[in-house]
Amino acid sequence: MNSINIELNANYALTIRDIDLISKREASLSLSKNQSFRDKINKGADFLKQQFSAKGYIYGVTTGYGDDCTRTVPEDLVSELPITLSRFHGCGLGEFLSIPQTRAVMAVRLASLCRGFSGVSFELLERLILLLKKDILPVIPSEGSVGASGDLTPLSYLVAVLIGEREVWYEEKRQLTTEVYKKLRIEPYSLQPKESLAIMNGTAVMTALAIEAFNRAEYLVPLCARLTSMTSMALQGNPGHFDEVLFSAKPHAGMMKVAKYIRGDLQNVPLNFPTARLQDRYSTRCAPHIIGVLADFLPIFKSTIEIEINSANDNPLIAIEGPENRILHGGHFYGGHIAFVMDGLKILVANLADLMDRQMATLVDPKVNNGLPANLSGATGYKAIIHHGLKALQIATSAWTAEALKGTLSASIFSRSTESHNQDKVSMGTIAARDALRVLQLTEQVAAAQLVAALQALRLREREGVLNDKNYSNDMRIFRQQLEGVLPFVLEDQPLDQLLRDCVEKIQKRSFTIYGEEQ
Repeated sequence: MNSINIELNANYALTIRDIDLISKREASLSLSKNQSFRDKINKGADFLKQQFSAKGYIYGVTTGYGDDCTRTVPEDLVSELPITLSRFHGCGLGEFLSIPQTRAVMAVRLASLCRGFSGVSFELLERLILLLKKDILPVIPSEGSVGASGDLTPLSYLVAVLIGEREVWYEEKRQLTTEVYKKLRIEPYSLQPKESLAIMNGTAVMTALAIEAFNRAEYLVPLCARLTSMTSMALQGNPGHFDEVLFSAKPHAGMMKVAKYIRGDLQNVPLNFPTARLQDRYSTRCAPHIIGVLADFLPIFKSTIEIEINSANDNPLIAIEGPENRILHGGHFYGGHIAFVMDGLKILVANLADLMDRQMATLVDPKVNNGLPANLSGATGYKAIIHHGLKALQIATSAWTAEALKGTLSASIFSRSTESHNQDKVSMGTIAARDALRVLQLTEQVAAAQLVAALQALRLREREGVLNDKNYSNDMRIFRQQLEGVLPFVLEDQPLDQLLRDCVEKIQKRSFTIYGEEQ
């Protein structure tokens, strides 16, 4: 735990992998001890103070927020303004972010503040590091953000914890912040005038959720390739569909990579493998073309997410390194890039659910499965007539797939005019990210079900004597060994729910080694 330390400065770019490790407490964050980094951060905060003294008029410091920017806040109330900002945004509902998601939110927000454009003090960064180090995490509701002006409502729960309010996860229990601070002798943090706005006015929540979604989607690429290989073998399909020359004629890199995965899996299956069809159904033959779209767009998604992680995305920004120091008013809190990535990713992931659902439907249907038992029932003898194998699992898989497909409707097109028509065009990025995670959950459930079905089908072929160990590639043998202790052969009808839950958890934790480079 925390064996890796990542030292933040104004130029360090956190990666998706960095955030993933931090979220699991396999890496920790610290701040660079370089004095120039501390000076850069504090220079922005000092400039704000100078501007306040000289002009007395700064958005979010001496004015109201959003459409209320025309309100002038008296000097004696300026110190209370950031506290009220966090309080009136305390209206989030829905499921709470998980503990790993919350760590990711804090790490993403730190990365943004460390750019040096937010006008916050170095002490604020140190306090956020302290909370992460001691694993004192805000309890953050997932619902209530339209993704512009950033994730205001969910991020208000981080500000509230800084000043000793609301609740935290500590030692994996939900507790009052005041009680945890008292126990650990931590004093509530005193916010500088813009610091509440600097934390809340950004895309940290949607970006943190997008990071999780990306990692889970990335794992589905090799997993779906492997499931296609298993399905092809079980159906006694044509391995020639994945020929290298064939795919060189349409050279999408991700698609070619998926075809290579499958081709390697089927290397020990003879081209004259017994089959009733010259061309397999699309759910087998076109699997690289379906999985490959996600594989090809993942690098684009990755680049976009990592730019967002390492961007200054609050408002206003403080420019302190040009020819003159300036306060810049803009809209970098707008989560349009994350919204599009998540809307696109959930469509591609749901297509994988649809693919696996079709593969399973073919495996269980004796009219098209090339001689496998109906519903892949493993029962034999006199009582075989009363056993129905994976019939209900195929129905459940169809239900999960339908819900995943239903969830692909773009969130970003549902912009709503809010906040007295000041926020009159918003990104819906956080909703898109939450949608993507739901589609991933359903697709992972489909993958677990298809693992059960495909492995059952291979075992039935082995029992028939049609397949043997020599027909598997080395990678396939290793994968089979990993599955043996997780997915038993279904000889007679039995409940499968707990087995499926365990399998989904392993998929989400990326526990199965699939292809060597994916380890």
